[in-house]
Amino acid sequence: MPVAAFLGVVLIGLIAMSWLLNRDALRDAVEAQIRAVTGLDFVVDGHTDISVFPGSYVSFHNVRLKGSKAGDPALSVDVLTANLHLLPLLMQRFQIADVMMLRPHIRVTRAADGQSNWTPFVETVAHTMKPGADSPVSFSEIRIQDGELSYEDATNHVTENLGDIDLSLAWPSISRSFAATGQFDWRGERVDGSISISDFLAALSGERSGLKARVASTPLKFAFDGTVANRTSLMMEGTLTADSTSLRSALRWFGQPPPGSGGFGRFALKARANVVGASVALTNVNIELDGNVAEGVLTYANNGRQTLQATLAAGALDFTPYVATVRLLASGARDWNRQLFDLHALSTTDLDMRLSAAKITVGSTKLGKTALGANLRNGTLALSVGEAQMYGGIAKGSFGISRANPAADVKAQFQLTDVDLQACASDLFGTSRLTGRGNLNVMLEATGSSPFGLAQSLDGTALLTGHDGAISGFNVEQLLKRLERRPLSGGGNFRSGQTPFDKLSVAVNFRDGVATVSDVHVDGPTARVTLAGTASVPSREYDLKGVASLTSAAGAGNFELPFVVQGPWDDPLIFPDPESLIRRSPASAPLLNAVKDRKTRDAVRSVIERLTGQKTAPEAAVPAAPTTAATPRTN
Repeated sequence: MPVAAFLGVVLIGLIAMSWLLNRDALRDAVEAQIRAVTGLDFVVDGHTDISVFPGSYVSFHNVRLKGSKAGDPALSVDVLTANLHLLPLLMQRFQIADVMMLRPHIRVTRAADGQSNWTPFVETVAHTMKPGADSPVSFSEIRIQDGELSYEDATNHVTENLGDIDLSLAWPSISRSFAATGQFDWRGERVDGSISISDFLAALSGERSGLKARVASTPLKFAFDGTVANRTSLMMEGTLTADSTSLRSALRWFGQPPPGSGGFGRFALKARANVVGASVALTNVNIELDGNVAEGVLTYANNGRQTLQATLAAGALDFTPYVATVRLLASGARDWNRQLFDLHALSTTDLDMRLSAAKITVGSTKLGKTALGANLRNGTLALSVGEAQMYGGIAKGSFGISRANPAADVKAQFQLTDVDLQACASDLFGTSRLTGRGNLNVMLEATGSSPFGLAQSLDGTALLTGHDGAISGFNVEQLLKRLERRPLSGGGNFRSGQTPFDKLSVAVNFRDGVATVSDVHVDGPTARVTLAGTASVPSREYDLKGVASLTSAAGAGNFELPFVVQGPWDDPLIFPDPESLIRRSPASAPLLNAVKDRKTRDAVRSVIERLTGQKTAPEAAVPAAPTTAATPRTN
């Protein structure tokens, strides 16, 4: 009963104090504290609610906090509630315990000199938090509910908006630390973040302080643990980690167009970061992208134009995801792709990268120890291969592509030394009929808005030399020996077997999409083949003529057989010259000579007319020497 009586007396006293308290003085005191802490002009456009018991608070409706300069307010709040300490209140001392803002709109603008409309607030808070300040901060927590933030940087043309902000800011009076935790919406994604500063006063003054930050969202998660300072410009140093299930989605979220249309999936990064202003230097980098893992250093800067520099080393790299969507041929596999190139990625970022790997995979192509360089500047991409183990040999070369609206200028130069010709021809030319070892030198350039356009304008040269190999698909020695004995017996299945060679030489000149084969020599132990003609790059067809002959080692005389190569690259037709075979036949050669005589042709035509009862055209009376692709037959 004594305890109940005491509590009753206290309750009655509190109620009485709430009625006797000067509410105007309470409101003025709270407004003065807020002005002193923020350094901003505190304007209340709505009504004010005051409660002493059971809840001790002052709620201001339609509040604006403005700076000394004219303009939109830095902060507009629908309801700003200042919760009060109860015991000091009973002794007529008005102290704010914490502040809660409902539906605030925070406006941040940055001028060209780096100052913002919140600079007076930061300077005032730094002053009032110092020990021994005239008006020390009495509250240590601010809560924001359903807030909005707009950021404008007219110098860098940056505008950002954050919505649905639920945030708690705390700086315990018994320590020098500061912590902020909460959630907000940014660019259509919900972001959960936290930040803690070990020495809040030092950080507000621009001095060095410990910093821990964490941001988690669906596109990207990253964390930083280190130090921060902001004397003349922002400086940060510490450990940075980042993780994303899709780097392509994360880049789009940040407003960066991802390069190409393939790859840039799973991403992870851990590095030692050093940030100075808009430049970020990463050392001890361990980066993973699409299953590829590399180590090295990275530097990123955004001083009006984005620049990325990197030096990385890796064990094994797979570039297949990045080139899988680049299709030179259409779905029919015989026509060039006519889809227009998308070269916008060449104009967004400058790149300077050095990359070395013990093993590189590009589709079906396997490379051994390789050193690569990539440079992208002013819309021009240059790739260089210092040295690569490729097709069992050594590869060197360069590739360049520049944007020339609406087309692309492409230049390629590479040298393959002592490579496996079968693997090389299969990857580069789509044929596996060539074996052996050899060298390949290529210099090409073209301009077009699609792969088909590049094929139409292709210029350059190509030189192939080989040794100790074979050409599969036909056996020249067997074919020539059979036709030498019986020229009109039919070639049989001459598209089988193989023709071995000791030396191979191929020289090709490209001009406006037409490849002129000026010098092709195949020298084997028993046969020799020479070839010349043209090949259309846009239509991917051959039109070649050659001569095959037996060498003296094969027991041949002067037997030579002209032949023709026509048709598509992947499946050409190879057939001997019919007139040459007829001429070499003892039975048909006199007939061929006879039909060339006019009197003989007229007599044969007369006989045909009497047998058929119809007039025949002079040129149709007797068939001329066959010159078609059909293999001649004998009756």
